[in-house]
Amino acid sequence: MLPDNTLIQQYLNGNNEAFETLLSRYKQRIFSFIYSKIKDRDLADDIFQDTFIKVIKTLKKGTYNDEGRFLSWVMRIAHNLIVDHFRRKQRMPMYESHDKEKDVFYRVSEPTQNIEDLLIDTQIKEDLNTLMLELPSNQLEVLRMRLYQDMSFKEISERTNVSINTSLGRMRYGLINLRKLIDARNLTMTQ
Repeated sequence: MLPDNTLIQQYLNGNNEAFETLLSRYKQRIFSFIYSKIKDRDLADDIFQDTFIKVIKTLKKGTYNDEGRFLSWVMRIAHNLIVDHFRRKQRMPMYESHDKEKDVFYRVSEPTQNIEDLLIDTQIKEDLNTLMLELPSNQLEVLRMRLYQDMSFKEISERTNVSINTSLGRMRYGLINLRKLIDARNLTMTQ
């Protein structure tokens, strides 16, 4: 399997299949990340495509700084597009009339949470999601099922065909490893 930076260089040298390889390598992770925030498949598809349009433009401009973190970089682009979507949505909410039909008028509103707090909160969640991708797959799977799907350990053990104790252990080690990653990168997980 060729490293990301080699595939990027091949793509920049005219090999479009190299980009297809990169895309297929990460598309499921990136789409899942976007969908977990948006909860709308069509909108997630749009943001996913916008993400890769930005990736292609940046690569072609030669402004991508290869630090061996292609996935993190793409996830940051996706995250920024998600934040942009929510900002637009906050500024332009749709009123509903008394008879519950959607009205055609929009208004500018002040968000209940200020933009700085919203950005910090979103950044913390994005950092955690990116760090979780570095966990072993069995720990990542249990964390996602428990935290994002609100599954019980019994349900997790049934879905993964392991004992409840194994599920608990994977969750525990996943959290321990996540804390180590947070400490190693000197990240702050509170506002």
